[in-house]
Amino acid sequence: MSRELTEIATGVLVATARQYTTTSTVVLGTGGGCLVVDPAVSVAEITALAGELAARGLGAAAGWATHPHWDHILWCAELGDAPRYAAPKAVRTAARERTGLIEAVQRAAPGHDLALFGALLPLDGETIPWPGPAAQVVVHDGHAPGHGAVWLPDTGTLLAGDMCSDIEIPLPDLDQADPFGDYQAGLDLLAALPVRQVVPGHGHVGDAAEFRRRVAADRSYLDRVRAGQRSDDPRLTEPWLVAEHGRHVELGSRHMGR
Repeated sequence: MSRELTEIATGVLVATARQYTTTSTVVLGTGGGCLVVDPAVSVAEITALAGELAARGLGAAAGWATHPHWDHILWCAELGDAPRYAAPKAVRTAARERTGLIEAVQRAAPGHDLALFGALLPLDGETIPWPGPAAQVVVHDGHAPGHGAVWLPDTGTLLAGDMCSDIEIPLPDLDQADPFGDYQAGLDLLAALPVRQVVPGHGHVGDAAEFRRRVAADRSYLDRVRAGQRSDDPRLTEPWLVAEHGRHVELGSRHMGR
C-alpha cells in the first residue's frame, strides 16, 4: 500500500499505511495549515507523512483522533505541537487505559514517542476549531467510547474512523452494555449524511454508491449476529476477524436466550 498522500476530494488527502491498511487523512486549510486525522502507523510512516507535508509547505494546525485505540492516537515531533483533539469520552478512555495502550503500541509498532502518544484535548463542540473548511464531528459509541467521525460538508467527505470498511466487519465494543445497539446507532448517524466519498480507518476510499453498499452490508451483518446467526460476509478473511465474529455470534446467542 502507498504511504504517499493522494487527493481524493478537493483539499482532502489520504495516505494508506502498510500495517492494517490504515488510513491517515490531511485536510488543507488556509495559510499552509492543515488538519491531520489519525496519523499512523509505524514511526517511519508518520515521520514520512510529516516530511511530505513539510515538502508541500504545509504544517499541522490541528489534529483529530477518531477514537481511543492505540493506532489512532499516534503523533510525532515532526508534525509539530498543534492541539490534538478527540471527543471527551475518548480522551477519558485513553487516559484510563493508557497502560494497556502503551503495551499494545510497543508490541505492534515500537519506537513511538510515548510523551506524544495519546496527548489529546477534549472537544465538547460539534466542529473542530482550526483555520480551514468546516470539520464537523459525529460522536457515538459504536466502535469505541467517544468514537468521533469527521464530516467535511464542503466536499461531502466522511472520515468514518473504524467503521464503513470494505475489509473489516463491524467491530462493536463488546465491553459495553449494548454493543450492537451502540454500533447500529452510530451507523444510523453516518448513514443520514449525504456522503460523496468515505474514508474508513482501515480499508479503501469509497464513493457514494460504495458507502451505501457498506452501510447495507454492515446492517445485514449486525442483524444476523444479534440473532445469534453466523454470517457469510466476504470480509471474514483474516483469522482475527473470524475470531471476533465468533464472539459476536456468541453474544447474540446469549442475548436471544434470555
